[in-house]
Amino acid sequence: MHNHVHTADTVVQAGAIHGDLHLHPAQPSVPAPRQLPPAPTPFTGRAAELAALGTGAITAVHGTGGIGKTWLALRWAHDHADEFPDGHLHADLRGAGPDALPPAAVLGGFLGALGVPPDRVPADVPARSALFRSLVAGRRLLVVLDDAADTAQVAPLLPGTSTGKVLVTSRSTLSGLVTGHGARPVALDVLADDEARALLTARLGPDRTAGGDADDLVALCGGFPLALGIAAGRAQAHPAVPLATLVGELREDRLDALDDGDPAASLPAVFSSAYRALDPAAARVFGLLGLAPGPDAGPLTAAAMTGLPVARARAVLRRLADVSLVGFDGRYRLHDLVRRFAADRARRDLDPADRDAALRRVVDFLLHTAYAADRVLHPHRRHVPLDPPSAAPHRPPDEPAALAWFAAELPALAAARRTAAALGLHRTVLGLAWSTDTFVTRRGLRTQRLDAWRAALEAAPHLDDPVLHALAHRALGHVCTQLGRHAEAVRHLRSSLALSAGDRESEAHTHQWLAFAWGQRGDADRACRHATRALDLHRAGDHPVWTAAALNTAGWYCSAAGDHDLARRYCVEALALHRANGDRTGEAATLDSLGLIDHRTGRHRESVEHYRAALVLFEANPYKAADTLAGMGHPLTALGAHDEARAAWGEALRLYREQHRAADAERVRRLLG
Repeated sequence: MHNHVHTADTVVQAGAIHGDLHLHPAQPSVPAPRQLPPAPTPFTGRAAELAALGTGAITAVHGTGGIGKTWLALRWAHDHADEFPDGHLHADLRGAGPDALPPAAVLGGFLGALGVPPDRVPADVPARSALFRSLVAGRRLLVVLDDAADTAQVAPLLPGTSTGKVLVTSRSTLSGLVTGHGARPVALDVLADDEARALLTARLGPDRTAGGDADDLVALCGGFPLALGIAAGRAQAHPAVPLATLVGELREDRLDALDDGDPAASLPAVFSSAYRALDPAAARVFGLLGLAPGPDAGPLTAAAMTGLPVARARAVLRRLADVSLVGFDGRYRLHDLVRRFAADRARRDLDPADRDAALRRVVDFLLHTAYAADRVLHPHRRHVPLDPPSAAPHRPPDEPAALAWFAAELPALAAARRTAAALGLHRTVLGLAWSTDTFVTRRGLRTQRLDAWRAALEAAPHLDDPVLHALAHRALGHVCTQLGRHAEAVRHLRSSLALSAGDRESEAHTHQWLAFAWGQRGDADRACRHATRALDLHRAGDHPVWTAAALNTAGWYCSAAGDHDLARRYCVEALALHRANGDRTGEAATLDSLGLIDHRTGRHRESVEHYRAALVLFEANPYKAADTLAGMGHPLTALGAHDEARAAWGEALRLYREQHRAADAERVRRLLG
């Protein structure tokens, strides 16, 4: 309903004022307009946003459809109505639909509400706007302009003085209103979980929302006020139906379950109106972004998905962000419900070949960028053959950039692995497991590592490459060892050894992980034998970095078996090789081994020095740093430096807990106790 707008004033009658600057003010008997629609009830949360609405003469609230912009504006307007004794004007500008209200019609309604007789309303928009500004100049008037299409629709409706207040809501960011008229922008996002739960409770009552079904309902609605309102309305209309039934419907098909048939109470209808307003290029990018792997995408990943040059992709995505279909905070993201809608439109409207090519492009981009980033973190790893890239990948320039890229893209990389498996891209599945392994190992993300290598092991038999098959078993054996699954670990490592027959390097790597597996089980002699066998195989080859790593492994387990002199000789040789090769990770690991050997042989000061040197090099590797800190506490204690020992163990405990390494955390907690 739009009865607050006098649509009869949109008709320009013969004899209307033309060029007459002597304007008749409103009659004194005309009451101050009170056009605000009813306040939304119930209303919960949004404290920060309500506070932001109170600053500035013009405030522009923007957000996607159904996010609660109108509710917020009307709540604030009613809460502060008494501050505007000269009246409240309101117009639904219908900007999200095809029949946006023209400024002439809105101004005609406003002028009528202010007491201007119909025959004194100017014909053209500039004259109407000038008369409106004249009438409201100096007045304490509130103007609420709901659902604006763009700045051009709003600008003629603005008072010329700042004595009043203008609230504008729009799906667009209205950047012209911000830059040209000094409007304060307020971005509206979804409700927080506690706010959403409070809203649902206010609608349905505390008894009906006491159970876990209400939490599921809140989660499935994703903080969307309109979605919560539709779900609550359905529950109110059918009080005998358990919330669990509604939850089941939402799980089955969220968008269909949030379609009430009434366009004003249908989330798909709200999304559709925004989608129909997009140009073909933006509609295509929107749909593809709904299919993209992961919860969000960086600009380069988004460009790879669309197949557009980066600058062109940014421009199209900026248009989507401007109309609040896509969020942007350095990365492009879709709310889960918007993503479902976008993916549905992509499946309906885009050519299957276009969709398939887009998925292959983005998976390929993520794979080759991950591989390049991993080479920055661990340049001495064995090369894994990949198919050539379809386009140039991003190459992080240094270790901090590589770490930052992995941290941002890790969810997308996991999703890309699942997409690659669905597309039958078996080499890509294995390549993604390999290329992310250094990062997830450093971060102690053992569950993610387990998932990646299980997927790789499923893909490996399709590649007809025994060495890659052996690699998948070996890596899975290592992560199983880390997780304490010793029998499973040894089973995978023995399978790796069998598949490695004839490949000396693969055999050597597998023996090293067998040493680790038996060492974790407390069998130091067997661990030492496997480590020595790995060293012999690497010495027979021509790869000094791997030889250095094998020397360190042999030194560690020979020390565990009691031969500390041989262990120290191995580690001293390893340290020299690592430094000659520029392998800082290997150098740090060997310094850590020397710290342990020194402590076991009573050289506690040398032990602390080695541990501290290792910590400097492990700065970007918190997984290894935790172990080094735990080890360093022992020689510190032996030296009587109890405060320093407690500090080292305390930091180790914090890192172990962050990495969900429960057994290690408990071991250090007992030491602190």
